[in-house]
Amino acid sequence: MHFGLHIADFTFDSGPAELGQTLARHVRHAEDAGIQRITVMDHFWQLPGIGPVEHEMLEAYATLGFLAAHTQKAMLHVLVTGVIYRHPALLAKQVSTLNVLSGGRVGLGIGAGWNEQECVGLGFPFSPVAQRFRELEETIQICQQMWSDSDEPYDGAIWQLGRTLNSPQNVTKPMLMIGGGGEKKTLKLVAQYADACNLSALAGVPTGKLDVLRAHCDDVGRDYDTVEKTAMIGVNPESTADGVADQVRALGEAGFTTTYVFSVGIRQPEKVVDLIAGVAARV
Repeated sequence: MHFGLHIADFTFDSGPAELGQTLARHVRHAEDAGIQRITVMDHFWQLPGIGPVEHEMLEAYATLGFLAAHTQKAMLHVLVTGVIYRHPALLAKQVSTLNVLSGGRVGLGIGAGWNEQECVGLGFPFSPVAQRFRELEETIQICQQMWSDSDEPYDGAIWQLGRTLNSPQNVTKPMLMIGGGGEKKTLKLVAQYADACNLSALAGVPTGKLDVLRAHCDDVGRDYDTVEKTAMIGVNPESTADGVADQVRALGEAGFTTTYVFSVGIRQPEKVVDLIAGVAARV
């Protein structure tokens, strides 16, 4: 099992003025502990399930650039980029720029977006769900074209690009992960386009979602085993390495190969890394 440190809470005991230094130490500690991936989430306000909306939240792609400068080995990506926040050509360029500057360590996690409260508050358009999924598919297509040798026009139903030039190109092909467990559309898009899926395991091992993904792979003629299965779990101050290891073992038995771990209520970031390292030693 590989592990990802998912940084979803930037409210540390060291305070906002020390956030940069704290975050740099945090990710260096994660690398030193053998954690293979480091991710952030794409929100502008804190999520209610993690903390008050007024708590510290950093913009995802600016933060990813900062993390790239303070790491050397870990794969970096936004766990699930909200397709509603950025023009697809800008997103493709952001990812490839970070991929180049990091020496090929940056990928793309993406999804249809869901946080209407945040969009209304900050003035982002929030389309109906069917429209957001159309935007998601076209964004994936644009990214893939801009990351290829083609600079031909892209003519979609939503976006039209006259020339998909992207230079410099990526050092390595960015991993494309689609986040979410929607059975009709999200997992179908995974089967069609993605290198990896990311499923929530907060309520237990999502074996049913894997069955649905397998069916979609069969429908589109894709080998199910070529999709990397990743899961997300949460830890809190009461979590123990033994208890979390039991969760991770169950995920591994179901076919998941990477577990992303986020924390709630742990304001000393070194404790999160040490907990993940303890879990890794047990599985």
